[in-house]
Amino acid sequence: MTYQLQLTQLDGYCRVNFPAMACLCEVLIDTSDLQQALALGELARSETQRIERKYSRYRKDNIVAEINQADGRTVTLDDETAGLIEFAAELYDLSEGRFDITSGLLRQAWTFDGSDRLPPAATVEALLNNIGWSRVRWQPPQLTLQPGMEIDLGGIGKEYAVDRVYAELEQAFNGAFLVNFGGDLRARGPRADGSQWQIGVEKVSAGQVELIELGTAAVATSGDSQRFLLRDGVRYSHILDPRSGWPVTDAPRAVTVVASSCLQAGIFSTLALMMGSEAEEFLAAQDVQFWSMR
Repeated sequence: MTYQLQLTQLDGYCRVNFPAMACLCEVLIDTSDLQQALALGELARSETQRIERKYSRYRKDNIVAEINQADGRTVTLDDETAGLIEFAAELYDLSEGRFDITSGLLRQAWTFDGSDRLPPAATVEALLNNIGWSRVRWQPPQLTLQPGMEIDLGGIGKEYAVDRVYAELEQAFNGAFLVNFGGDLRARGPRADGSQWQIGVEKVSAGQVELIELGTAAVATSGDSQRFLLRDGVRYSHILDPRSGWPVTDAPRAVTVVASSCLQAGIFSTLALMMGSEAEEFLAAQDVQFWSMR
């Protein structure tokens, strides 16, 4: 895949963007030095490419493919991958099975294209035979899936990439910057003039956007505005409960969370949707700033 890097000089800062991870990746850098901004943009792009190559489920030559094609054999993982798997295992326990990286197989049954086409219940039920982290043998750094099972790190991959790019830029640059991958972002501030980064957050009432100032923090949004099914007046979200194989009901249309890292913000927003009608209660208990839209 060819990644085109674009550099734009704006009022007091530079913007670098490139396509990756099925979205537009953008880095705002508080500098007027074009060469410096370009070098930092290349650094961000390189780290993003590395993560996408390593963890994309669409590739046949990475560690995810090796795990998914092991057919019951044990795979020994590198430290980075083992850390992500351990994090996912902890999330499975904390969410009581709602967050499950073996649930990607459900995409074979569900296509959230705005139509009214629901899959046959028997199709979903058959897939559940190969879903469930409890069926996995995980003895770090060794991972063993039963034949027919798969993992998919898409639920944490983009947020992890934002945090990794943030860490690389933090080491290379002393000033303020903002990493934004399709609305999941992490910023360091304030800027040299004392101002904070401004971002827009969709409020509870659809169509209204609130501008908030972001210093050193991260923001992530989860929702079903683009991916859903609608049948007989019932809206089916793309957020699936891996325990049943069916969409979560009574969840907000979108949840935005502010946290210390993008991975943390992303997990809170995703888990909130998985809680359905209890989403706001769940988020309030986490003591984080959030917005929900119903």
